[in-house]
Amino acid sequence: MTTPAEHAGRARPVGAGLALVATILIAINLRPGASSVGPVLEEVMAGLGMSTGTAGFVTALPGLCFGAVGAVAVLLARRVGMTTGIFLGLLAVVVGLVARAAIDSTLLFLLLSALALGGAAIGNVLVPAWIKRHSTDGGVRLMTVYSVGLTLGGAAAAALVAPVSAASGLGWRAALGSWGIVALAAAVPWGLIALRERQTPGGRGSRTRAASPGRIANSPTAIALAVLLGIQAMNAYIQFGWLPQIYRDAGLSAGYAGILMSLLTSLTLIGALMMPTVIARSPSLKPWMYGFGVLLVIGNGGLLLAPATAPWLWAMILGVSGFAFPTAITMITARSRDPQVTARLSGFVQPLGYVLAAIGPFVVGLLYQATGGWTIVLLLLMASGVVLTLAGLRVARPTWVDDELT
Repeated sequence: MTTPAEHAGRARPVGAGLALVATILIAINLRPGASSVGPVLEEVMAGLGMSTGTAGFVTALPGLCFGAVGAVAVLLARRVGMTTGIFLGLLAVVVGLVARAAIDSTLLFLLLSALALGGAAIGNVLVPAWIKRHSTDGGVRLMTVYSVGLTLGGAAAAALVAPVSAASGLGWRAALGSWGIVALAAAVPWGLIALRERQTPGGRGSRTRAASPGRIANSPTAIALAVLLGIQAMNAYIQFGWLPQIYRDAGLSAGYAGILMSLLTSLTLIGALMMPTVIARSPSLKPWMYGFGVLLVIGNGGLLLAPATAPWLWAMILGVSGFAFPTAITMITARSRDPQVTARLSGFVQPLGYVLAAIGPFVVGLLYQATGGWTIVLLLLMASGVVLTLAGLRVARPTWVDDELT
């Protein structure tokens, strides 16, 4: 267990202002590698001569990389240190995003995309633990800006990539590569922090050790948190990929469907602002967990029974149910005391959750193709609200994963 003196010694190289700037910048840069490709995927396919099947694999890469690489992020932190691991992940994002915009090979595009997404996966896992280590308030403030930054970064990349592609004269290459330059700006403060820590006596103690005994998979809270994150992320990925089509099949225009999708996304930003503080101050989270599940059932039920009658209402309900995502991310720090346990918990929860999220849209596509409609899909998504509630109620118990490991 980390003692207060050790914690203070490790946090000393990072001032509050630098920690805040570093957290904001990395949060903004962990999602563009995944969200920027979709709006210009047709142009990428044409430019590289990419087949439709390969393009489908490109859309599945984020979940696959977040799962596979995220699972080994803690091992990297044990070897080189938590901050240095995050810095190396950012460098991978920079190289991957810039280089993939300059090549003409489909295979290299896939490999460089995997490099960038793998770097982001390292950040996904290690940043919550880093926040836990460098916070004096349990991580409430930094987790709030982190959650907001994740949402803003992903949304901004999706919204800006097409206009930049059209205005730059260089097409999709400039639009995708520009996010590598943005990530380079984030790498500067993280490199500075890593250097300071290594020059500070005891600073190398930021290296993540195997602190608490016990397998993280033996923690009921960790398993429930992985399910909570996975179910919500799966629903979010399905909504991003298929909700506009559901509305269009109900007779709405493509423009109206896009506006409704924007409404849902904007509500997710409100959740990112709210939930870290709610978690820190609420005497019980059980009412919230019931609410998330019920809203998920109602929203998908509305899409099933009357998608065109009150489409804005179903988008709003699903958007509020999406508050479960920043809740799950924040609970990684809220349900662990030792930053080492936070890192292990994050390295367990997020890979499992994102693998489930990657599978969901693929299965939905198969069901839609096989049935020609949305009934089975929406019924299954309604059922997922029940699973989300049960997992959320287990996570809502005031328990520490640290104690379950010992």
